[in-house]
Amino acid sequence: MTKLTCDKCGSRMRLAAGDSVSSLASSDQVTLVCGRCKHTRLEDRSAVELELMHLPAEIAGVHTSGRTAPLPVPDKNIKYKRILLKLGGESLAGPGGDGIDPAAGETLAQRIQSVREMGIQVAVVIGAGNLWRGREGLEHGMERATADYMGMIATVINSLALMDALERTHVVVRVQSAIEMRAVAEPYIRRRAIRHLEKGRVVIFGGGTGNPYFSTDTAAALRAMEIDADVLIKATKVNGVYDSDPHKNPSAKKIDALTYIDTLNRRLGVMDSTAISLCMDNNLPILVLNLWEDEMLERAMRGETVGTIIQSGNEG
Repeated sequence: MTKLTCDKCGSRMRLAAGDSVSSLASSDQVTLVCGRCKHTRLEDRSAVELELMHLPAEIAGVHTSGRTAPLPVPDKNIKYKRILLKLGGESLAGPGGDGIDPAAGETLAQRIQSVREMGIQVAVVIGAGNLWRGREGLEHGMERATADYMGMIATVINSLALMDALERTHVVVRVQSAIEMRAVAEPYIRRRAIRHLEKGRVVIFGGGTGNPYFSTDTAAALRAMEIDADVLIKATKVNGVYDSDPHKNPSAKKIDALTYIDTLNRRLGVMDSTAISLCMDNNLPILVLNLWEDEMLERAMRGETVGTIIQSGNEG
């Protein structure tokens, strides 16, 4: 067992966020963190430094903005090779549900990093409900297009926050925006996004679709199909879809599988109807799960039955 091997689960360990190879010279010990079980431990500087010398920079934990270590080859039991993860803006918020909490960003980054280490290509679309709710503006007479553009800009703010959290866990990230903001993000270019994914980078799509009247759910469905994702994962705080709100109804029953038509007809509120119809027309499965439950995302990638799967049935 090497100094970079986890003594709990046997997976590879990395330098913890905040440590770097350059910091080794001024410290007798460094903190290592397991990419899978998140176990941490202290190791002697000299022993770790020797092993880091033989590893690519991103694996060793050196932050670089351009170079990316190749993704591991996925195991044979991995069901999805490329995913699009749809996050609500509230996933970045603190306990009050508003603003951006760096600790929440770190939790998201760890979840994404764990999946990336399975050899899976990851793209992300994030909403902006923690920063702006368009309907509140509409209630005061704001023009719909203006409210929507404000929301799209807010998603870029969230994208940058998530990018920073991922980079602090030594993941190489690219943010692409449908609304051009060259000072902070690349413009959305489909073929460039796919190339980033192939190089092992996480790609965050900000700015929605770039057009008003479309939600970030629809943006997620659109981008998932453009990059040829295997599945669209809708991250929620409940483990799947229920026949009623489980927070309000203790007797609510979980539904393990749905067809697109059933989801639309029953108005279950999983995603907006435009997003679901777009997925149905292009046969893109939607997996609804609780991202904050340990190992949930990893289990889904291995094809285990988790959350609720929405896919084609006998639509006609």
